[in-house]
Amino acid sequence: EFILLGFSSSPALRLCLFGLFTVLYSATLIGNTLVFVLICLDYHLHSPMYFFLCHLSIVDICYASNNVPHMLRNLLGQGRTISFAGCGIQIHLYLIFALTECVLLAVMSCDRYVAICHPLRYALIMNRRVCLTLATASWAFGFVFGTLQASLALHLPFCGPCEVDHFFCEILAVLKLACTDITANKVLIFAVCVCFLLFPLALILVSYLHILATILRIHSVPGWHKTFSTCGSHLTVMCLFYGNAIFMYMGPGSSNSSGREKVLSLFYSLVSPTLNPLIYSLRNQQVKEALLKLQRRK
Repeated sequence: EFILLGFSSSPALRLCLFGLFTVLYSATLIGNTLVFVLICLDYHLHSPMYFFLCHLSIVDICYASNNVPHMLRNLLGQGRTISFAGCGIQIHLYLIFALTECVLLAVMSCDRYVAICHPLRYALIMNRRVCLTLATASWAFGFVFGTLQASLALHLPFCGPCEVDHFFCEILAVLKLACTDITANKVLIFAVCVCFLLFPLALILVSYLHILATILRIHSVPGWHKTFSTCGSHLTVMCLFYGNAIFMYMGPGSSNSSGREKVLSLFYSLVSPTLNPLIYSLRNQQVKEALLKLQRRK
């Protein structure tokens, strides 16, 4: 079994972190579940954009729930040990959800590109079959490459003491415990990062450059401001997501700084899943109207 070292050994700091992380995790569950329920119940939200947002909410709930509960038990001084099988499942699931989100965010940017730059052809291009194919492909790519990385990592021999300097079984932290050469694993991680981080980020930036050019041609000032505000917040969150991942897995010394890994992992485990429903959905007027309708029904 592995021992998760987690955060500071100071009881006072651990208690403060437990309270903060509990609030953020609760907000993640409530916000994303609310978005999922609203999209499912309100037929006005049955459009490609909200279809992808629904999948994003599922990914965020699953990703956070895979990492955070064990971290909270660790902060209370419980659950510091995790079995080899449990650690393997955690690595596998975290890779699947993280890679799926990388693809899904790129798909969402393409959807916004078509909606803003080609509005008259939007319904024809982003039809039901295309949306289902893109969503399925996002999950399939995440599953295949997540399984490949996890399998290679878990087939390595590990030397004791098996102390993982992290709050969950993160792949870089676990690879440090291997008793053999991990060059092949590092090469695979780098290749996956190129495919799931650099390519999607390039696609997102190109899409939003076209969107920006289209926005600048809008003569209506209110319309320009609304579209620019919405797309600007989306692009900011996406750049933070991909930028942190690139810095964590492709930056210099990416496999040596455990403190940096913990901080950046917190962004993916708690901050990003908490922000996503607020940035992408709950600020949207259609979602607000759907929420009011749901309240009236009660």
